[in-house]
Amino acid sequence: MKELYNESLIWLQQYPELYTLTALTVLLLAAWVGNFIVKRILVRGLYRALKSTPIGRNQLVYDSRVISRLANIVPALIITGGINLIPNLPKVVVTVTQNVCSAFIVLSIALAISGILTIINSLYERRPNAHLKPIKGYIQVIKILLFAVAAILMIASLIDRSPLILLSGLGAMAAVLMLIFQDTLLSLVASVQISSSDMVRVGDWIEMPQLNADGDVIDIALHTVKVQNWDKTITTIPTKRLITDPFKNWRGMQESGGRRIKRSLYLDQTSVRFLSPDEIARLQNFLLLGQYLSNKKSELESWNGQLAEAANEPANTRRVTNLGTFRAYVEHYLRQHQGIHQGMTQLVRQLQPTAEGLPLELYCFTSTVAWGPYEAIQSDIFDHLLAILPEFGLRVFQAPSGADMRELKGHLSPTSLN
Repeated sequence: MKELYNESLIWLQQYPELYTLTALTVLLLAAWVGNFIVKRILVRGLYRALKSTPIGRNQLVYDSRVISRLANIVPALIITGGINLIPNLPKVVVTVTQNVCSAFIVLSIALAISGILTIINSLYERRPNAHLKPIKGYIQVIKILLFAVAAILMIASLIDRSPLILLSGLGAMAAVLMLIFQDTLLSLVASVQISSSDMVRVGDWIEMPQLNADGDVIDIALHTVKVQNWDKTITTIPTKRLITDPFKNWRGMQESGGRRIKRSLYLDQTSVRFLSPDEIARLQNFLLLGQYLSNKKSELESWNGQLAEAANEPANTRRVTNLGTFRAYVEHYLRQHQGIHQGMTQLVRQLQPTAEGLPLELYCFTSTVAWGPYEAIQSDIFDHLLAILPEFGLRVFQAPSGADMRELKGHLSPTSLN
């Protein structure tokens, strides 16, 4: 066998071009065999071994392709070491091949490290409190630095120069680099400020009308923050805009456990009047008003008793009004309502009268922050109040509609119309 090899070698040396071509073919075949052994045998065997461990059960390990990218280094190393053994090959070809392989090795290592960083970020996001301190922005900064260093090493390998020569020239390019990466630098500063001051977290409900953003934060990256609006559209906000522009974060409401109701009933002011004794007696049967009217009766009798003969004139006395009684009813109704948070502010107040009526505002907080239950509680409260208003002799203000005008016309006689 050895004699056959020596005879074949002597014969090939008589034909330099064929000798060089044969040696190249053998080298490429060796690189292919090395790649086949590593990827088809070693890598697959490693994956199978990892499946029995907690790390191997994580799909991220396979999706990131860290191991397969590291396996790409093997054929490059074979070519780098074997190219020197190729006879009659010009030196420049050997140098270029080695430089390209070195650059490829650097790129493969950089991609593998990037995959590891992606795995670290994904594993961190699975922690229960990961949304409080997201690290995705920092991971992206590390990746930028990683690929910047990789680019310098790759260029140095391709031109066969020391990386220090390229680094020494970066000082003169600092201004250019600052101009090119100004958005990245601003976003990095913004990310640090957002994280350190805890301005925004993943899962927060933020509202930014100037950018048509109103929904939950689903991702915080180096350059952008993604907000899923309530209509399921996605708004992408530059990270730096969260520092320079105002926005509303509803996290405080969500953490407090109560969501505010601030809504008014507009009452017809002409329906406000004093209650008659019969009406007071009827309203005193209401469970929510019995104690209030009893206390009010004692208070008014004590007050009016001091007026002596002046009390004969009703205008001089204090009397119970239907609006005041209704306001007291609403206050007691809110205090016993299970959907209202009893540890937060509750107000029932009159606002400045307007052309649309007298606003009676309810200011309170529900015991839930979920949107659906919140709207249901608010609607139930106002359903009840609108329905019970006539019991107090009050009317809701409403501008006349076409049906009102037709009904009025039907009640008018032909003579009055003329």
